[in-house]
Amino acid sequence: MPHSLSAKKRLRQNEKRRLQNKTIRSNVRTAIKRFRATVASGNFDEARDRFPLIQKKLDQAVAKGVFHRNTAARLKQRLWALLSKAEAPSGAPV
Repeated sequence: MPHSLSAKKRLRQNEKRRLQNKTIRSNVRTAIKRFRATVASGNFDEARDRFPLIQKKLDQAVAKGVFHRNTAARLKQRLWALLSKAEAPSGAPV
């Protein structure tokens, strides 16, 4: 346990930020899971509608420091590739 006043305050701040980050991270992960499920079900129109929302959530998480910008870029690229590959007719180059 912290002894100084500043250390006690820092502990309170860290706990508050941890819970905020956890909420943001959870919302992003849930959106990604829903997107993947939509693509897997073959509903590509709905998946295309969901993709900008996921991009926005990832960008907001980057702005708040929850994700690194390269991590968000990698996730967006992989999700877009997943959608493109699923939409492409089998046998056709992507």
